[in-house]
Amino acid sequence: MNPITYVEVTVSTSTAASEAVSGILMDLGAAGTQILDRADLPDVDHPLHDWELMDQSVIDAMPEDVLVKAWYPEEEAPVLREKLNARLSLLRERGGVDPGPLKVTLEKAENIDWAENWKKYYHAFRAGKRLVIKPTWETWEAREGDLVVEMDPGMAFGTGTHETTALCVEMIESHYRGGSFLDVGTGSGILAICAGLLGAENVTAVDIDPDAVQTAVENVRHNGLEGKVTVLEGDLIKGLDASFDFAVANILAPIVCVLCGPLFAHLTPGALFVCSGILSEQEDTVRQALEKAGYRILEVRHKKDWVAFASLRP
Repeated sequence: MNPITYVEVTVSTSTAASEAVSGILMDLGAAGTQILDRADLPDVDHPLHDWELMDQSVIDAMPEDVLVKAWYPEEEAPVLREKLNARLSLLRERGGVDPGPLKVTLEKAENIDWAENWKKYYHAFRAGKRLVIKPTWETWEAREGDLVVEMDPGMAFGTGTHETTALCVEMIESHYRGGSFLDVGTGSGILAICAGLLGAENVTAVDIDPDAVQTAVENVRHNGLEGKVTVLEGDLIKGLDASFDFAVANILAPIVCVLCGPLFAHLTPGALFVCSGILSEQEDTVRQALEKAGYRILEVRHKKDWVAFASLRP
């Protein structure tokens, strides 16, 4: 059976009216909507601005207008446009907020199997000598000794393909030798899960974003590590009163520089700290911050434009 042919409906609107427009599209039969809004990107005053690895290309690709998108079978298009315009007119007449232009466009989206199309971008791959990152829906012929991390790549918090994540996975595999483990800025939970599979019995994973926390909890469950990995919502290490034998932070270089000093007090003597999210031109700055905080740098690895450090807390 050929996939159904769809039309993509896009409504240009405002931030204030985007949820109302989304509701209208859902009322007209959409299974879901997508809202593209620059206002959703963290600004310099938002705590997520300091945590997230945000590529400038993501920002540049965002439309100037707020766009709300939905998809419908092509056969519904003629009646759909009429109903949608009527509902949007009522929204404008109701007042209260500026709904923006409320321009409607319909474009043909041919032969897309919406349930499966996104999966083509994510495949299992070897992230280290033993660790394998595998989407939950793929199979993998494991070699003896392989540790397979089951990830749900439908969530947008990291699947291990970014160079910084890959560097951290390699560093953890090379240097982790047991003991309690802290993952600061866990995102999808991938690094905490790697630690659990490598034998860590006491893993704490922290993220400031509640959606990331939920994603990490689900991925921990996929890997059967509920008894070993605890996922917490929090701002860096604020509120943590434990000490750890190993810590990892795959965030941004300026935050690594801020974090490494306070983290030092939460590490046991002889503990290791792996950090990445560091561009090549930031390497010297991070090195100086680590050494000033009292760490002894054991290893530096590079992958394309990115750098990772493994440092010892004496």
